[in-house]
Order: sequence, then C-alpha cells, then structure tokens
Amino acid sequence: MELKINNQIKQFQADVLHIQDVLDIENSQKQNGIAVAINNIVIPKSNWNSHILQETDEILIISATQGG
Repeated sequence: MELKINNQIKQFQADVLHIQDVLDIENSQKQNGIAVAINNIVIPKSNWNSHILQETDEILIISATQGG
C-alpha cells in the first residue's frame, strides 16, 4: 500500500492499515500532543484504531509545540 505521509511517499506491506498502525510504524515518539488529518480531514484520536486507510491517502501528522 502506498501512502503519502507529511508529503513523503511511503510503502507498506499490509493490505489493511489503520491510522494507529501507521503511527506505530512511523512514529516511535510518544503519540500525545499530535493530530492526524487524512485527506485534509482531522480524525479524532478515538477513531485511530478503527479508521481504515485507503491506497494513496494523504496523511498529515501535526505535533503540538509550546510557545507563542
């Protein structure tokens, strides 16, 4: 499966992936303080384990930062 994550094309061997699967593979850091958008739609964290990704989905992972 081919997905675009933060403007980089990534290949995955699985046929079925959920958002949480991709975060576990790609993001070894803590997953607190991040937001995920699929094709410009923010997906609530409560749906990360159930939202199935489709071929060529565009995923944006945003990390919260302090400051102002």
